[in-house]
Amino acid sequence: MGTGFRSVNVGLRKEFELFANIRPARTIVPGGRFENVDIVMVRENLEGLYVGVEHFIAIGDDPRAVGESMAIVTRRGCERIIRYAFEYAVKHGRRKVTIVHKANILKMVSGLFLEVGRAIATEYEGRVESNDMIVDNTAMQLVLRPEQFDVMVTTNMFGDILSDEVSGLVGGLGLAPGANIGTKAAIFEAVHGSAPDIAGKGVANPSAQMLAAAMMLDHLGELDRAQRLRDAIFTTIVRDGIRTRDLGGTASTEEFGSAVAKRAA
Repeated sequence: MGTGFRSVNVGLRKEFELFANIRPARTIVPGGRFENVDIVMVRENLEGLYVGVEHFIAIGDDPRAVGESMAIVTRRGCERIIRYAFEYAVKHGRRKVTIVHKANILKMVSGLFLEVGRAIATEYEGRVESNDMIVDNTAMQLVLRPEQFDVMVTTNMFGDILSDEVSGLVGGLGLAPGANIGTKAAIFEAVHGSAPDIAGKGVANPSAQMLAAAMMLDHLGELDRAQRLRDAIFTTIVRDGIRTRDLGGTASTEEFGSAVAKRAA
């Protein structure tokens, strides 16, 4: 806790100003508690508590008596991520955008996000339904009635936490891809990040990375190839029953990847 280095991917997001983190989650494996989850998390990627503006305050002989961190939220940052979420909904035929916040307590940083969100929502009336929800209630509603959510948009830390929860509804982080989108660049990755404890063991589920590649193909306009890859992954898991350990199967990373490659060929 409190040691190590900041993620290289976080550095890349800042370097290329990749302000939008898109994390879709869709039910693939049948037989789970939730059969029809299809949620897209749109997370602001550059602001909030994750800007890393923090320091210690000394009291008496203790130089680390108090730790202080600043959550920085700008109107511009709120406007571009919330508008991105609504435009995403329009482009992909989504029915609703849920603005997730904590404005009841964080009246300035989260209040600004909600204020901007409600204003932008009025511009899309008649095209996209919208509502707003406090983050702790959102966390509960996700495990009670996830079908009520479609597109969700929120600030950096809330999005980071809730996207892992959403991934858990569909089988775990091994099935969760992500895209980092800016005005001039984009980077695609698995939501789960690195897993050094299983490195070299051949047990990792490569689906998230493959699905991230499909998102990249979509971004490049290669829609047919993207869908072919997704179909190959879904067929391998559902129809062929070839699954890695995290999905209750026995296939190695290489065996699963080879099976998907044959389906995609």
